[in-house]
Amino acid sequence: MSTLLKVENIETYIGQYHILQGVSFEVKKGEVTVLLGRNGAGKTTSLRSIMGLTPPSRGLVTYKGEEIQTLPTYKIANKGIGYVPEDQGIFSDLTVEENMRVAMKTQDQETEERMNWIIDLFPDLKRFWKKAGGNLSGGQKQMLSIARAYLNNNDLILIDEPSKGLAPIVVEKVMHSIEEMKEKTTILLVEQNFMMTSQIGDRFYIIDDGATVHDGQMQSLVKDEELKKKYLGIA
Repeated sequence: MSTLLKVENIETYIGQYHILQGVSFEVKKGEVTVLLGRNGAGKTTSLRSIMGLTPPSRGLVTYKGEEIQTLPTYKIANKGIGYVPEDQGIFSDLTVEENMRVAMKTQDQETEERMNWIIDLFPDLKRFWKKAGGNLSGGQKQMLSIARAYLNNNDLILIDEPSKGLAPIVVEKVMHSIEEMKEKTTILLVEQNFMMTSQIGDRFYIIDDGATVHDGQMQSLVKDEELKKKYLGIA
């Protein structure tokens, strides 16, 4: 299976704070790769570094064989990387339809087909098509954010904490959607809900104090009680 994204020993500062101090991982095409670790470990900053929102000061980020760590965010997005931020990043004053239309890079038949597919996956979006994004529930906003990232022909989608603050029944819906999307695109996921990641993840990387400390197949981590307790606080 080919490597789509490769992150090599990146170091990232936010102001005077040295947040990432040697993060490395690979994302293989067609898989769900999960970044795990305690709060504050550097997972979100890793995604933001890939997108150029907090550019790394050292290290390499390679996408489809091309170094992208020095590119501005819009050029990285145009390479075919979608991003679902932790705060969802939707337009509260625009309707669901307008949020989707604004996200479109091209208005062609393929994009319309992708939109129809993702709306079928999230029936709530169809029901509230003319409703303002700010009036949606937390779960519906998350669905809209994921749908916007999927809408364009992105070969890789970065998703940050999709289950955060959601009721268990909504988490199940989001988990199901990611499983369905996995058939059509590659996903890099940051998620604290281990039950969710253990079911949909293929490979994991654990980040601790700004550095990658462990990686492997997700099913091996499910069985490794010591590793889960040490780095994830799961007893």
